[in-house]
Amino acid sequence: MLVSEFDYELPEGLIAQYPSEKRENSRMMVLDKSARTISHKHFYDIVDLINDDCVLILNDTKVIPARLYGEKEETGAKIEVFLLKERENQDWEVLIKPSKRVKTGTIIKISPKLSVVVKNELEDDGKWLVHLDYNGNIYQILQEVGNIPLPPYIERKMTSDELKKLDFERYQTVYALNEGSVAAPTAGLHFTKEILNKLKSKGVEIGYVTLNVGLGTFRPVKCDNVLDHKMDSETFEIPAETAELINRAKKNGKKIVAVGTTTVRTLETAYKIYGEIKECQNSSTLFIYPPYEFKVVDNLITNFHLPKSTLLLLVSALMGKDFIFEAYNEAIKEKYRFYSYGDCMYLKNK
Repeated sequence: MLVSEFDYELPEGLIAQYPSEKRENSRMMVLDKSARTISHKHFYDIVDLINDDCVLILNDTKVIPARLYGEKEETGAKIEVFLLKERENQDWEVLIKPSKRVKTGTIIKISPKLSVVVKNELEDDGKWLVHLDYNGNIYQILQEVGNIPLPPYIERKMTSDELKKLDFERYQTVYALNEGSVAAPTAGLHFTKEILNKLKSKGVEIGYVTLNVGLGTFRPVKCDNVLDHKMDSETFEIPAETAELINRAKKNGKKIVAVGTTTVRTLETAYKIYGEIKECQNSSTLFIYPPYEFKVVDNLITNFHLPKSTLLLLVSALMGKDFIFEAYNEAIKEKYRFYSYGDCMYLKNK
């Protein structure tokens, strides 16, 4: 299977550069696989579409302000450091731009509270290992000096403190709890606390998992053959109460509605490792592409994804490639807003 089979052309003007005025006002395309129908709603209609025969599972990871701007201590040259994954003893995997200006031992001053000491380049697609020099809580410091790591297709530049504040608020789900992601689980950005409460009032049970979203989720597939692509490892956790909720739901014939592809990969990875859903902490390199038999997830809330991306292959596995591409063509025709700050889909597989 070739990656080129999952390509499509998107008019540049449909890439959302800003979030909708209100989270719940995003448009939502609803796909029903069995009826082969496409309908057009708004996200606030999700309350009417999900009933007490469903269990909703969300990823409660929290995006960290992972993009740091600093100066090389020796020369004052401007350097960008993008935090990817925390290791031990204040060491981190990062991307550095421009990397040609650094070497082992280079010190990059971010602020009086934080410096980055370059240790060595990793044998992993341009990543570096660095040591963060600070005192106190790194996540509190990042809130002060870091920037929200918006995806590269959001091409606007920060022009005001007001815009920075907007991204700090809106590139984060309202239920974000566990810090560690460098990108938002964007399907969850449409939820409000009011919508979650309305669903609970209808008898919809809600559970949470944590998968810390890394760079690999969004990196394009660069090889020609789908089978040659390797996913980056991302850590995840399933708490006991969520495992119990899912197992009880499956036993009672309820449908599992995952919010976002990261939630899908968490649940399907856990089942692949353990043969069941159980309390666990592990990591996922699961690459889901057609044909794939889903063991846990029935339906999915998700945004529109980039061409030739692992995420597009995942939704194609769930709904069928032809149906997904029919829907994407319809979305382009109807001028839906695409990608992280864009509109969403509710994919009813069952």
